[in-house]
Order: sequence, then structure tokens, then C-alpha cells
Amino acid sequence: MLTAIIVAAGSSQRMGFDKLTASVAGRPVIEHTLDAFERANSVTDIIVVTRDDRLKEFEKLLGKRKKAREIIVGGEHRQDSVRAGLQRLDPQTKYVAVHDAARPLVTPEQIERVFAECQQHGAAALAEPVSDTLKRAEANLQVTGSVDRNQLYIMQTPQIFERGLLEEAYAAVLAKKLRITDEVSAVEHLGRKVVLVPNEDSNFKITYERDLRLAEFILRQRLGSA
Repeated sequence: MLTAIIVAAGSSQRMGFDKLTASVAGRPVIEHTLDAFERANSVTDIIVVTRDDRLKEFEKLLGKRKKAREIIVGGEHRQDSVRAGLQRLDPQTKYVAVHDAARPLVTPEQIERVFAECQQHGAAALAEPVSDTLKRAEANLQVTGSVDRNQLYIMQTPQIFERGLLEEAYAAVLAKKLRITDEVSAVEHLGRKVVLVPNEDSNFKITYERDLRLAEFILRQRLGSA
């Protein structure tokens, strides 16, 4: 079994409004995200982790979905929300995918690619190769040098792991009181390797209002070519 933990507990402070319920291509952002995991053949069930004030609204969205098993309240930080999701896994779950709800452009094909690598290596994550020129700068923003972008990647989600490995990684994070920003970082602290699955398709995280307009364009292009 592959359980997807959809992390939807963020505050949307930079947006000024709830980005997960913002309309994109005629539907809320989170619906596009959930649909991708509903359509992915490898995913057996979905756990959504959100804020307390979103529970009732999101329960309505989940009610019509076959794989959405439950919606629970997360914690103050992302890692707290993922840990809450891990505690609600079905005993039969063997693999766990973690995905940001604010990435509505994820596709079933991307999910399957990452899962295939996870089955072979125990841990895999979607990542975008860095294509822009990178510079280092001092505190006054004066350029001090260039950064070689070869072998540099921007981390994305889903990130998929063998259940035991991710649970062990999160137990270590808790014991050491570490602050992490994604699951790959947690597994790295164990000294374990994670395989990256290069992604050249759009799968950015909705962070600013401009991202909604770009996501709208991409989703409508996909719908038009379907």
C-alpha cells in the first residue's frame, strides 16, 4: 500500500488569503492536487493534514473521493503535520508519499515515476534541475562569485519512502530536536541516500499571487490538449 500524506496546514501568510481554496481553472487549488493522487494507480489511500479552521470546508471536498481516508489537524510546523500523518497510517501501509497541497500541477505520471524509483531504492523525490545562473552575494548584495549549477536541484514533492525508513527518520528528528523543511532532509540525517527523479515539467508551489495566474494558464493548456 502507498499512502499519500497531503500537507495542507500552512498559513498562506505571503498570499494574504487562503491559497488552497483559491480558484484555478475553475476549481480550488487543493482539488487539483487531490485529483492527481486519486488518479495515480499506485496510491491506495490519502490522508490530508490541515488546520483546525479548514476542517469542515475540506471535509466537503474529501467526501466524494474514494481514496481520501481522513482529514486531520496538523501542527505548528510542516514537520509536525507530517508526523501527525504518519501516526494515522494504516497498518498495511508499506510506502508513504508526502506532497505539498500547494503544488496543484503534479501529475499521476510524476507520482508513478517517483514511486517506481522508491520501490527500487527505498527513497525517491521529484526535483527540478537548476537552469538559472546562480551568484553569491555579501550582506550588502554585492556579488562575490558564481555558483556552479551542475548537479544542483530544486527539491519538489512528492517525496516517497519506505514507511519504516521515514518513521525512523522522523523519530530521529524528534529526538534531536531538528528543524527540517522536507522529508529528504530527515532521511539525510540518518545517513541514508535518496534518489532524485529529474522533472522538467511544471510542478511549482503556489507561493505568490502571480503563481495562481501561471498555474491557471498551465492547467487550461493541459485541459485543452487532453
